[in-house]
Amino acid sequence: MSLDGVVKKYGSLTAVDGLSLQVERAQVLALLGPNGAGKTTTVEMCEGFVRPDAGTVRILGLDPIADSAALRPRIGVMLQGGGAYPGSRAGEMLHLVASYSANPLDPEWLLRSLGLLDAAKTPYRRLSGGQQQRLALACALVGRPELVFLDEPTAGLDAQARLLVWELIDALRRDGVSVLLTTHMMDEAEQLADELIIIDHGRIVAAGTPTEITTRGAEGQLRFSAPPKLDLELLTAALPEGYAPRETTPGCYLVEGDINPQVLATVTAWCARIGVLTTDMRVDQRRLEDVFLDLTGRELRG
Repeated sequence: MSLDGVVKKYGSLTAVDGLSLQVERAQVLALLGPNGAGKTTTVEMCEGFVRPDAGTVRILGLDPIADSAALRPRIGVMLQGGGAYPGSRAGEMLHLVASYSANPLDPEWLLRSLGLLDAAKTPYRRLSGGQQQRLALACALVGRPELVFLDEPTAGLDAQARLLVWELIDALRRDGVSVLLTTHMMDEAEQLADELIIIDHGRIVAAGTPTEITTRGAEGQLRFSAPPKLDLELLTAALPEGYAPRETTPGCYLVEGDINPQVLATVTAWCARIGVLTTDMRVDQRRLEDVFLDLTGRELRG
């Protein structure tokens, strides 16, 4: 799957502005961005629902609009709304979607794997939000797709169901399936994705592996998490001259400079002295959430 210089405008608004990306076989690519960044428009162009104003989109080597009939059996699409008929039963819906494929997965196995077997005869409108989400995932996977589009696949799921979905996505990758994932959960993107692309105002602002993105620009930094508003005077006095620890956001602390074993030992000893247990400590690495907010801003968007 590839996009090259793709542009999409809605009147005076440029939703996607010269976007280029590629998803390889057996790769999970996470597309991240704040609300209004252009994620949904990008995915809709890949799925063939929206025509780009400029640039090219190729899905499995085909044009998603001109070659729609040939492409549909080869891709899976998970929609946030589920796309199911409100009165249809969960099992009926999955069997219907399976009937569109020449070689579908066993619907009963998929229902069992996703914990939906007991809800197979329940009308869609009476399923819980988490059950609807899992049914949408089942419908995306039942046709044995070569490429899957997953839009917020774990939204509204409890911890057990979320872990199950993560395991399924990992199994898809092992089976050679490509996955384009959109999510607002940074830990999910960092855990699942081989490659990350962060977009804002329709443009790519960062791209690379999770490690590349979280280490870029973090050289000479020690970050740790602890209770907020700690008195850093004792730590400043204990560190060599030139180090100025500070609290960047509530509960997140930063020490910059030559981060050697002695500096690390000083910080941990200070934490022990004041009776504080750090919950996260990173050297030369930032949290993906911090990178995301620094690149896209911290203001709330509609």
